[in-house]
Amino acid sequence: MIVVSETWPAGLGPVICVVGARPNFMKMAPILRAFAAHRPPLPALLVHTGQHYDRDMNDRLFDDLRLPRPDINLEVGSGTHAVQTAEVMRRFEPVLDAQRPACVLVVGDVNSTLACALVCAKKDVPVVHVEAGLRSHDRRMPEEINRLLTDQIADRLYTTERGAHVNLEREGVATERLCFVGNVMIDSLLANSEFAPPATKTLQLAGIAAQVADTAPGYAVVTLHRPSNVDRPESLQPLLSVLREVSQKLPLIFAMHPRTRANMERFGLQDLLSSPRIVLLPPQGYLEMLGLLKGARLVLSDSGGLQEESTALGVPCLTIRENTERPITVDEGTNTLVGSNPEAIRAGVDAILAGAGKTGRIPEFWDGRAAQRIAADLATWLLARHQQQASL
Repeated sequence: MIVVSETWPAGLGPVICVVGARPNFMKMAPILRAFAAHRPPLPALLVHTGQHYDRDMNDRLFDDLRLPRPDINLEVGSGTHAVQTAEVMRRFEPVLDAQRPACVLVVGDVNSTLACALVCAKKDVPVVHVEAGLRSHDRRMPEEINRLLTDQIADRLYTTERGAHVNLEREGVATERLCFVGNVMIDSLLANSEFAPPATKTLQLAGIAAQVADTAPGYAVVTLHRPSNVDRPESLQPLLSVLREVSQKLPLIFAMHPRTRANMERFGLQDLLSSPRIVLLPPQGYLEMLGLLKGARLVLSDSGGLQEESTALGVPCLTIRENTERPITVDEGTNTLVGSNPEAIRAGVDAILAGAGKTGRIPEFWDGRAAQRIAADLATWLLARHQQQASL
């Protein structure tokens, strides 16, 4: 029997929670709040690897999400996949030695996720993976490799959809290591929706006429950042050309990633988006982006997170990718894969504007309580391990 008290056992260390890139913050914020609200509270130590770090955007995200500032920042910075992964490992190992955690919790599929999991595996520290079992089945994507390897290392795996269990069991992961909890990204969305400014306010603050977002037939939100879409002129040019065509049907609000902007200018393609019906914005804060999505008629994107957020908001999404690691957004949600084929993009937009876009439904456990389920299960699991070890 597990003995539960109002205090965390003195001999059981904290849960080290790792963030490295923007999507991690949205997933970690509700988890940390759920840890603090649990009884007994789960002590947490927040480690920011610095994999993606922009001081202004970083501070803004922490404020928007009501995240505490990191206890430790490894300040790794950018680099190749190999260099970045190795540097996170080198800097994270002393943190494990100093803190002696009960476990390390990693989220998602960025390089920091795998790097910290690898260090734990070498040091015999339990690994907890949130958002486990998602698969695109495309091993050309670095994120897919990170997902596969992290799940093999992890001791406790929290899944966002039941289909993830099929993937993990096929890969030989024992069923008793898995726990279906739902989607913590949706916890953040539901907790912050009321604070998201309307699109008109975001445009006004950017010095753009608000009527772009306030006239029929509405507007589309656009993001593009995947290397396969933006790193070569022969890929980027057709996409920008079809976006210009789409803008004649409804205005586009394009929150442009620095990588995309730099490549567009390097390839001399900026004239394709020179139109009063295309609004180019810099990367947006979490709340501003959420406000843009809430008011959108449709979304055109290659982002993983926007597939989930658009499904939760009931906004049709055309994903400019050939595959997705989030198939539930296609099977149950509002997402349609159109690839990079301009004709498929045109047809998808026309269908949505004609009223034939997907309405979808909210998937199971996308109810704002995924983080609470994680806290409850993790506390039980860690206390059971601790009591078992103490009895040896």
